Amino acid sequence: MIDHTGIGVADVARSAAFYDAALGALGLRRVEQLPENEGSDGIGYGVEYPVFWIDRFHPHSTKNHTAFAAKSRAEVDGFYAAALKAGGTDNGAPGNRSVGDGSPPGYYAAFVLDPDGNNIEAVFREG
Repeated sequence: MIDHTGIGVADVARSAAFYDAALGALGLRRVEQLPENEGSDGIGYGVEYPVFWIDRFHPHSTKNHTAFAAKSRAEVDGFYAAALKAGGTDNGAPGNRSVGDGSPPGYYAAFVLDPDGNNIEAVFREG
């Protein structure tokens, strides 16, 4: 089981604007913020404690994929719209993913690239 994860970003403020919007649509918010200290400033998102971090400590040149659980199809749609409005790039509009692409039945997801090119997904699993 994963307790938390995170990614490096080139510009914490720019990425925070993206993640505030995209993750806010999924009910996550900033729950911890590290002060700018020797270039390691970061922001932790979650509900009660940080489950996803963005920071300048980790290298930002490595592209990552992170999938966030949504509570409904509407949350997936909201994530996608908020992420695009906040500067994300479409990488797969909301929709059912087919079994042929390796997704299980009932897998409804959307994909957006963040400002650093990381593939961020929101997924709702039906059934």
